[in-house]
Amino acid sequence: MRARLRSNEHWRPKTTRPGTPGAVGKLITETVELTGHVIDSPTLAMILDRILASGADYRITDITIGRTNLDKSHVVIDVSASDAQRLEDLLSDLHAYGVNKTAAVENATLVTCKHDGVLPEGFYSTTNLPTMALIEGRWFDVAMPEMDCGLVFDTETSTLRAVPMHRVRAGDLAVVGETGVRVGTPERPRDTTAFEFMSSEASSEKPKEMIVAHIAERVRAARAASPAGRTLAVCGPAVIHTGAGPALARLVKDGWIDLIFAGNGFAAHDIESNVLGTSLGVGVGDGAQHRGGHANHLRVINAVRRYGSISAAVDAGYLRSGVMYELVRKAVPFVLAGSLRDDGPLPDVITDTVLAADTMRSHLDGVKVAIILASTLHAIATGNLLPSWVETYCVDINHAVVTKLADRGSHQALGVVTDAGLFTSALARTLCG
Repeated sequence: MRARLRSNEHWRPKTTRPGTPGAVGKLITETVELTGHVIDSPTLAMILDRILASGADYRITDITIGRTNLDKSHVVIDVSASDAQRLEDLLSDLHAYGVNKTAAVENATLVTCKHDGVLPEGFYSTTNLPTMALIEGRWFDVAMPEMDCGLVFDTETSTLRAVPMHRVRAGDLAVVGETGVRVGTPERPRDTTAFEFMSSEASSEKPKEMIVAHIAERVRAARAASPAGRTLAVCGPAVIHTGAGPALARLVKDGWIDLIFAGNGFAAHDIESNVLGTSLGVGVGDGAQHRGGHANHLRVINAVRRYGSISAAVDAGYLRSGVMYELVRKAVPFVLAGSLRDDGPLPDVITDTVLAADTMRSHLDGVKVAIILASTLHAIATGNLLPSWVETYCVDINHAVVTKLADRGSHQALGVVTDAGLFTSALARTLCG
């Protein structure tokens, strides 16, 4: 069938029965549609595979293919299953990939929340894809889509927001069910070869210098956009352990990094390496284990706690170089989210994980590129917060880590299997000269 289609050609078989759901033999059928870059990406193939894997069947009844890779395609599919519940469960699963019913659209159902921190039964669970809902005959867009939230409509401001469960308040109007809700398909930038080159699954065999050059291009493009886009770095302590701290500090100093998310370990070892010359007690310059070095990170944490904050330690001259130093000097915001295993922790670490996530959310406005460096937990936490249009790169030596984000719903995430330290150093050379 695809061989018969030309670019931008519209095709509809004579036997098509578009529109409302109906029975075909003993099967229950629903007509759905999706619009976007679904032909030149794995999206359509993945959706069709999911239909068959569920035991259902499909028939493509209408397809319009974009003329260029900048043009979107439109596909209409009849999906059939043996019973209504199986079909509804399947369509709910496909909805998270931008598949929407074509049946007459009704207003979304709004139900009042009765308790703080509790959504109504059957609430609509969000994705990070572009989302809109029909309310009183008018479509409202969600400004910052975020996965695993509820949709709350504010009648006073006429705005629709993705709200995490713990931030819901009694009296809020939440969307229940999927009726009247539409989502877009996963999108990736079409104005560069970077995403075309990296669009296959993460591989350790791709030329790393070429990948670094492509990512540097995207960071530059974000900075040059109007309004200018911000670049977020999410960092694990391995960035410091591998000796890439100075490279990351240079990226901050030269203005290429606008925001950093990390944990206590990253900040503590960055300070340790710049005050005592070790990281986890291992010499940054000679790679040798220093006597008593296992306690070095505790000593610097204790010192910073004495000053009261990392900023105060910089002002006092205790910390004179490194990533945290440059962040303070350049007034670049950072969020340090704590965990159970933290030593100390540093006074800047937010130990309440819910508050940490809310603080991360508050800094995401304007972020266009996210570079995640050797961090599994912070990578997942950040991925859960990012809208699908934020270009996201996950860099780790472990193949499983770089594919985990996409598996968990961050469809835009692209993996780079390489040492995060070497990558960071190469990126700094490319961007900073």
